[in-house]
Amino acid sequence: MVLNQITQSHNPKGKPEHVLVCLSPSPSNATIIRTAAKMAQAFDGAFTALYVQTTATSSLTETDKRRLQSNTKLAEQLGATVSTIYGDDISYQIAEFARISKVTKIIIGQSNAKRNHFWNKPSLTEKLLISAPNLEIHIIPDSANDTAFQRRSWDLLHSMVPTAKDFLVTFFILAVLTAVGIVFRVLGFTESNIITVYILGALLISLFTKSYFYSILGSLAGVLLFNFFFTEPILTFHAYEQGYPFTFFVMLTASLITGTLAGKLKNHAKRSAQAAFRTKVLFETNQLLQKAVDENEIISITATQLTKLLNRDIIAYTQLDGRLSKGQLFSHSDEVTTSFSSVNERTIAQWVYEHRKRAGFGTNAFSESPNLYLSVRINEKVYGVIGISINDSPLDSFENNLLLSIVGECALAIENTRNARAKEEAALFAQKEQLRANLLRAISHDLRTPLTSISGNAHNLLSNSSGIDEQTRIQMYNDIYDESQWLISLVENLLSVTRLEDGRLKLNMVAELVSDVIDEALKHVNRKRTEHEIVVSHNEEFLLAKMDAKLIIQVIINLVDNAIKYTPTGSTITIQTGRQNDMAYISVSDNGNGISDDMKPKVFDMFFTITNSIIDSRRSLGLGLYLCQSIIREHGGELILTDNEPHGCVFSFTLPLEEDIRFE
Repeated sequence: MVLNQITQSHNPKGKPEHVLVCLSPSPSNATIIRTAAKMAQAFDGAFTALYVQTTATSSLTETDKRRLQSNTKLAEQLGATVSTIYGDDISYQIAEFARISKVTKIIIGQSNAKRNHFWNKPSLTEKLLISAPNLEIHIIPDSANDTAFQRRSWDLLHSMVPTAKDFLVTFFILAVLTAVGIVFRVLGFTESNIITVYILGALLISLFTKSYFYSILGSLAGVLLFNFFFTEPILTFHAYEQGYPFTFFVMLTASLITGTLAGKLKNHAKRSAQAAFRTKVLFETNQLLQKAVDENEIISITATQLTKLLNRDIIAYTQLDGRLSKGQLFSHSDEVTTSFSSVNERTIAQWVYEHRKRAGFGTNAFSESPNLYLSVRINEKVYGVIGISINDSPLDSFENNLLLSIVGECALAIENTRNARAKEEAALFAQKEQLRANLLRAISHDLRTPLTSISGNAHNLLSNSSGIDEQTRIQMYNDIYDESQWLISLVENLLSVTRLEDGRLKLNMVAELVSDVIDEALKHVNRKRTEHEIVVSHNEEFLLAKMDAKLIIQVIINLVDNAIKYTPTGSTITIQTGRQNDMAYISVSDNGNGISDDMKPKVFDMFFTITNSIIDSRRSLGLGLYLCQSIIREHGGELILTDNEPHGCVFSFTLPLEEDIRFE
């Protein structure tokens, strides 16, 4: 194979390479695709396969259609991104696509056929060299094109033989127009008016039939009918007037031009409608996929859309732990399909997942299957497999493009979902790591003082117990007890916070008497409670609430200890309970100095502490109120801070009531 390279301009150093290969039904197009794939791999660049759909595409024979599909699949298997654009000026469409997509190299085949006359049209290769002067164009001689062109020309002529339906349509239109012409003649209309009727007939025939053949046939038949019925001598094909041959020629030319233009407009309108429909479908699919919350829903939406658009049965497999999940069938009708029921079909889907290639009907792998399978993937990442029921009815080029576009949207949606989930997990992990780092810094600083006090006092008691008077020993014992209690409370809060942040805090919700829970909590309150007056007031004697008693006891201990810590000696701390609508409430209030308005929004933040001269030498970690708020929210309530009158603050929270138990 000889590779001719025409370099119009060199690729700037450092610019990423992008290789474009042109798809066609040519038998040698597969060789051109492989050459382009090797070049893209050698340059480590992007690889795109482009097919330009023209008005002649609809006239391709079945052999050419199958060959085009085979070449397209080959390009996909070699890693190309397949794109389809529309337009009759192929060189212009290729050049514009290359410019927009930042293509650096174009690979194209060229026939050995020469232009024998100056009036012959320039070849595609020649026009492309003119349309894309700034690209490297690599031309591979295509000796098979000459014979292939001759065969396609014969096949095209063979396909233009009129069908019975189109022949009847043509005959009916010509008969009606001839009748109209006879009426016009009876009414005294001139021959020029009758000529326009037959020109209109050529237009109508091109609109209601499927090939240019019928436009040509209608134009010729119109001239002959006009000559036979409306020129002297009537009912013969002779014409007396010398100017009639020119009239016939003009009439035939006008009819041919009119019919041809009408046919082109019809094809353009069809392609425009298909493009608009494809855009609408992709937009609708994209909107539905954006609302999907997980991969199963994304796959389900994709399969549902394909079922509606292709009117075919679809089976969808999602990726689960490195293998495919059980297939989900989507039927386009109420009839139960059996084409996917075979065990072998599941094997084909698994093969597609593992090899990232198409398989089934019309492919080289498992071609005996009545279904087509393709992977839902982006690059090397496969997210699932879609199976389409074919049953000897292959997809046309428009359906195939629609299928690839929707499956691509599906893969992109799954990729975005996974990226978003990974981003959330990374953010959560970073947040937890930050929490651990903050806890470690706070613990390493704040544990030092109580541990030093415990260690020092214990050492003095062990080494010099006989020399210490009784009052001093009791004070040292009390200090050790206070410091250890503080450490126990700290450890309890730390364990609860870490379980809460890791999602391991499980609630054991049972009905408890609120008064019993408060009494139990007060037994574990800081020893310094004796320096304050604690008052408990119950608005209802028997108040049942649903709660995890151990955690609510911890909340009450933290709130009371907090009140003791931040209020002067001799202050009054009031615990009040009662019913509030369908909730039970508990409040802890004090008559201390209160909390300033600028600090109130921050008191429930982790690691926030209030600077107060009343506090002892140990600095609080700022976990108590944060933990209380989190525990109450887990119970479905809310912990709030309000001012106490005339001074002080009130912390109150709610719990769900238990209404089913009655006391007599």
